[in-house]
Amino acid sequence: MTDKLDATTLDQLFREARTQNAWLDTPVPDETLRELYDLMKWGPTSANGSPGRFAFLRSPEAKAKLKEALSPGNIEKTMTAPVVVIVAHDPKFYDQLPKLYPQADAKSWFAGNWSLADTTAFRNGTLQGAYLMLAARALGLDAGPMSGFDNAKVDELFFAESGWKSNFLINLGHGDVAGLFPRNPRLAFEEAAKIL
Repeated sequence: MTDKLDATTLDQLFREARTQNAWLDTPVPDETLRELYDLMKWGPTSANGSPGRFAFLRSPEAKAKLKEALSPGNIEKTMTAPVVVIVAHDPKFYDQLPKLYPQADAKSWFAGNWSLADTTAFRNGTLQGAYLMLAARALGLDAGPMSGFDNAKVDELFFAESGWKSNFLINLGHGDVAGLFPRNPRLAFEEAAKIL
């Protein structure tokens, strides 16, 4: 990997990409969701643990179920999004480590160490949610990540059998620019970073 990406690609991934609040009525097909996952899954995680889990909600029934857990300010933009992704993580991700990290007995690092397993699952599942947003942008989709929901209710409604734990939501589709707010500033390098 020696070539810098072109400016248009960097704009699409970062500089011109926006958090969407309104959506065009354009469906996102299953093939695109599979392509999205298949791109996202290559992002690095600790010991290749890949604890992120993703529920893609598209049906009116699934969205109606989610509506029960949403904060009032998030209902409209979420119900009108073509797809809503519940970004979650599997607290027992380490059960997959013999397959995902066969170089060592990595499962033994986490099994029985709840604190380490929980921190690792949450951190790396969050990373995978960020990779999902970048993959969506790379595939020409817009994303609207958000909190503002009852995690315990979402876990009860969607993950009671699997034991997965919700982290945040991402609305996906093709954004309607009419719903954008003015672009907010970001911190300068000197305000947020150091070279030591």
